[in-house]
Amino acid sequence: MDKITSFNDVVNSFVWGKGVWLLIATGVLMTVLTKFFQISHIGEWWKNTIGSIFKKDVISHSKEKASISPFQALCTALAATVGTGNIAGVSAAIVVGGAGAVFWMWVAAFFGMMTNYSENVLGIYFRRKNQKGEWSGGAMYYLQDGLGGRKGFKTIGKVLAVIFAVFAMFASFGIGSMAQVNKIVLNVESAFPVKSLINTVVFGSVNLYQLIIGIVVMLLVALIVLGGLKRIAGFAEKIVPAMIILFIAGSLIIIGVNYANILPAFKAIFVNAFKPIAALGGGIGFVISTVMTQGFKRGVFSNEAGLGSSVMVHSNSNVKEPVKQGMWGIFEVFADTMIVCTMTALVVLTSGVYNLSNGTIAEGTSDATLVASAFNQIFPWRGIGAKFVAVALFLFAFTTVLGWSHYGAKAWEYVFGTKTTIIFKIIHVITTVFGAVLTSSLAWDISDTFNGLMMIPNLIGVLAMSGVVMKITKNYIDRKKRGLKVEPVISYDPEIQAQQVAAMKEDGEL
Repeated sequence: MDKITSFNDVVNSFVWGKGVWLLIATGVLMTVLTKFFQISHIGEWWKNTIGSIFKKDVISHSKEKASISPFQALCTALAATVGTGNIAGVSAAIVVGGAGAVFWMWVAAFFGMMTNYSENVLGIYFRRKNQKGEWSGGAMYYLQDGLGGRKGFKTIGKVLAVIFAVFAMFASFGIGSMAQVNKIVLNVESAFPVKSLINTVVFGSVNLYQLIIGIVVMLLVALIVLGGLKRIAGFAEKIVPAMIILFIAGSLIIIGVNYANILPAFKAIFVNAFKPIAALGGGIGFVISTVMTQGFKRGVFSNEAGLGSSVMVHSNSNVKEPVKQGMWGIFEVFADTMIVCTMTALVVLTSGVYNLSNGTIAEGTSDATLVASAFNQIFPWRGIGAKFVAVALFLFAFTTVLGWSHYGAKAWEYVFGTKTTIIFKIIHVITTVFGAVLTSSLAWDISDTFNGLMMIPNLIGVLAMSGVVMKITKNYIDRKKRGLKVEPVISYDPEIQAQQVAAMKEDGEL
């Protein structure tokens, strides 16, 4: 076990240390190659995402088999993305890296917008129909047919595709299932204790309350996941917007009550990003590096841009234009980090649970309880503030399990075939119970490692296909903004290209 722990620590340090810098570099490159699309065309992607939320073609359910609307794809992706990292992860970044870590989290999100955009553009461009008539897309396919389609790269493209799929499956069992349920159990047990059940030991250190919560979560997950993507997406489109809006509303109340600390909080974020507080210790170069790394790592961990995960559900959208789904990818990162994570950060920094002057946290708190403590200061009656945060964490973590079940199923499908995905879904459902009873930190560390390992083959695919992203983006801008009469670039497959162009003409999109 010691050897496994030691080996995992080495790999984890590389993936979430050096690997994060590769991810940021990819985001910078795609931002430059697309001429700062997230800024230069902010009106375009805003209009085509949240600005089109009430348009029938965006929110209406698709009649196409196993295809979902662009809004459902966003909600399902956000279901998997908006998780415990948005609350506990942000707090951890501030505790370790100070308020300045929030600034670097924003930087990671800014460039991550274009990484996620590129992934989704490639996901739509290289997707294909499986044996059930469902769309299948993801890093596996742009590695196999994009990178692998180049002379001399067929084998390496296929190998990287399989490696990515295997990492994605393991990540879906760990970070996408067991780790999330573990957080659910701990928070529910803490916020809504039932002493008689907690004091009843089932085996080892596992009590009856933990087991009951695990079984209930497993049954709820089974009810939704075994119903397929449409059921997951239908649940996500109802729950995700509501849970995000409620959390933002609660956060705004906390921030509003502590309005006098808003400007000092922003000052600390910007100043400490380049001039960290003395409490962190070490040389200035080392400290700044620590602050940046924490911001980058937690930002990426939260929005998952560059991991190649959310593209697997974005590819199921009934949208025809790769760029249009790419713009939803930009909004996904914006909503996750720029909105939800920022709310969490301001709750912590304005409430007094974190000391802006010396970087210490309130006595009796930890990075896991900072947000709950901040809410309890304003809503102390019977700990209702902490209960609100516990419910938010439950919803965030539960929807993450649902979203990742689809990611893992698509990875499984790529390796073992479409007909066997039910096996994966059953295994994924069962792993939720293990999350309720397992306490080994090594299990979560290994899961974290597999989550990060996904980024390596995925980024190779994005970088290798950066020219394709530029080509598709230019084609869209030429047609939509410059009015040029050129045929849209929709798919790598001539047959799918012809079908989609014909469908666009029929729908009046051309």
